[in-house]
Amino acid sequence: MNDVKQPLSMQQKLDLLKNLGRPVIHDYIPLLFGEFIEFHGDRYYNDDPAVLGGICLLGDTPVTVISQVRAKDIETLQRINFSMPHPEGYRKALRLAKQAEKFKRPVILFIDTPGAYCGVGAEERGQGEAIARNLHEFMMLKTPVISVVLGEGGSGGALALGVCDKLAMLENALYSVISPKGFASILWKDGSREREAAELMKITAEDLYRFGVCDYIIAEPEGGAAKDINMTAANINAFLTETVKNLINENPDRLPDKRYQKFRKIGVFTE
Repeated sequence: MNDVKQPLSMQQKLDLLKNLGRPVIHDYIPLLFGEFIEFHGDRYYNDDPAVLGGICLLGDTPVTVISQVRAKDIETLQRINFSMPHPEGYRKALRLAKQAEKFKRPVILFIDTPGAYCGVGAEERGQGEAIARNLHEFMMLKTPVISVVLGEGGSGGALALGVCDKLAMLENALYSVISPKGFASILWKDGSREREAAELMKITAEDLYRFGVCDYIIAEPEGGAAKDINMTAANINAFLTETVKNLINENPDRLPDKRYQKFRKIGVFTE
């Protein structure tokens, strides 16, 4: 793990993640990658603007990048359904990942969502099936898969891009099986107790590194990523470059089993 400052309080982390000034994937792409070409559509139903995907260069290495999309203004937030992907977003992600496997490109995933959309249309088009299929297919990919949690990683909507060989989190990011607001709504029937729920859930980068869920913590500048996006991007780039260099030499036929063993260890405990 790289050097990490004294962590902020949970309330401070939540405030940072909810701040519309926090950098989003469109800010990071030009700082991390060269020659990015975006692809659209799932080839079944439609394109989902809440999931961005394409091919580009990480240094001299061709990679496929897939990311959930955040925004900084209300008009764009409405267009991307407030960062809650539809099933066609997850099917687009899987299409691009399978394409990457065919052409032997590493896959880099960026997680930044409160959760998948649970509206009637999304359910009618198979939201649960789309997420489940991603979990299965990403586990079996014979190409390196790296995930980075940029901000909020909530529920199965985040995990659908979280089945990977290495998982990193930005220092102030959160990653959980349910969003703190959803946790509070279920447990106490009161979503306003979100901050109290977040304290109980142990979902910070430090918590998850200690539990063995997160493999690496990427440092942010004092005051969060928005204070110096170039420094944050440089830290992300250093992690991605080193990890891709290590994984690209792995035997691709062994990656699925190693990935499976990585996830089998999560949640193991002794009394």
